[in-house]
Amino acid sequence: MTTMTLIDAIRMAMDEELARDPRVFITGEDVGPRGGVFRATQGLFDKYGAHRVVDSPLAELSIVAIGIGAALADLRPICEIQFADFIHPAFNQIVNEAAKFYYRSNGQWRVPLTIRSPYGGGIAGALYHSQSVEAFFAHVPGLKIVIPSTPHDAKGLLKSAVRDPNPVLFFEPKKGYRAIKGDVPEGEYTVPIGPARIAREGRDLSIFAYGMMAHYATLAAEKVAREDGLNVEVVDLRTILPIDKAAVLASVKKTGKALIVYEDNLTMGYGAEIAAVLADDGFELLDAPIKRLGGLDVPAVPFSHPMQEFFMPNPDKIADAIRELAAY
Repeated sequence: MTTMTLIDAIRMAMDEELARDPRVFITGEDVGPRGGVFRATQGLFDKYGAHRVVDSPLAELSIVAIGIGAALADLRPICEIQFADFIHPAFNQIVNEAAKFYYRSNGQWRVPLTIRSPYGGGIAGALYHSQSVEAFFAHVPGLKIVIPSTPHDAKGLLKSAVRDPNPVLFFEPKKGYRAIKGDVPEGEYTVPIGPARIAREGRDLSIFAYGMMAHYATLAAEKVAREDGLNVEVVDLRTILPIDKAAVLASVKKTGKALIVYEDNLTMGYGAEIAAVLADDGFELLDAPIKRLGGLDVPAVPFSHPMQEFFMPNPDKIADAIRELAAY
């Protein structure tokens, strides 16, 4: 095992996939000599050359469109959208082209495309560098959406995404790029897309989260264990499309209570779908109302550090929500 940061694990996954499969290439803004704005591709241009680590114009639509064309030509593109906030110009390419090719061609054409993008707040990125966009795409059949919270899963899931024959959106919590560290096995491994992970076993209450919020939920669970004697289970969804319904229901069957945490705006956020799964298929398992904790319903994450913290869920807010639900 080697201890590394989230960003290092992501870089290692791309390095290994570039070495393993000559069809793999990376394209995006500043991914070449600069190594990306967060240095996710640092060193890969020097190692693999300009034909496999390709700087793109400042045009997200074209980045994804090039990736789709390359995927249809049997290559394995990894497209980086520098910030998830700027994925919107490529929305049509992702939703109407990449997601639908296999269906509209009656299974004759596949699009093995991976789109990486950092998402979320916590770095004072303000209006255009703090958005969570997963809910826009989680409504689209034909896509897979992965959001890791640990270096181990980030590496293994990214390798699985590159090898998947279908388009995968791989959103990375940029707040955790260097803040989250963990053990990563030496040697080859993958993590399957789809199954959730039990980040912490518990019996009193279940938390469902992903990305940075899964990390915060674990910290909050440890806090209430120390201070209140509560035994909280944390389910790290890892993949949000498709959702691991079996894991969600199994956890609530054990605990009877569900807290759903995500940093996107609360209203119409992805957590509402988890609540719907519980209402449709797990209603009789519940001992209390389903509770959601999300970001505020304002147009953007503020730049100001105090206001940013006011907007976003954090371990203390999650701990308070745990206590409230546990007392029901």
